[in-house]
Amino acid sequence: MRIVALVVFMVAGLSSAAHAERDYPWCVFGGDLGFPGECMYSTREQCLASSSGRWNTYCDVNPRVRFKQQLPPPPPRTR
Repeated sequence: MRIVALVVFMVAGLSSAAHAERDYPWCVFGGDLGFPGECMYSTREQCLASSSGRWNTYCDVNPRVRFKQQLPPPPPRTR
């Protein structure tokens, strides 16, 4: 039984790491989600549908995406 639980936790960890490769633009915040929320939505509509019916949650732009957009472009390389 312990081996099955260990395998389940390992698979869950690997699947969450796969989601970390991409910064989705929309997150559900609030409730019991903690920081940075549940950031796995490509559209605002998906985010709103997920937060609908949850207690004390709302949708907003993923902070990682928001602040990445505000960074100035790197200077061009000189040879």
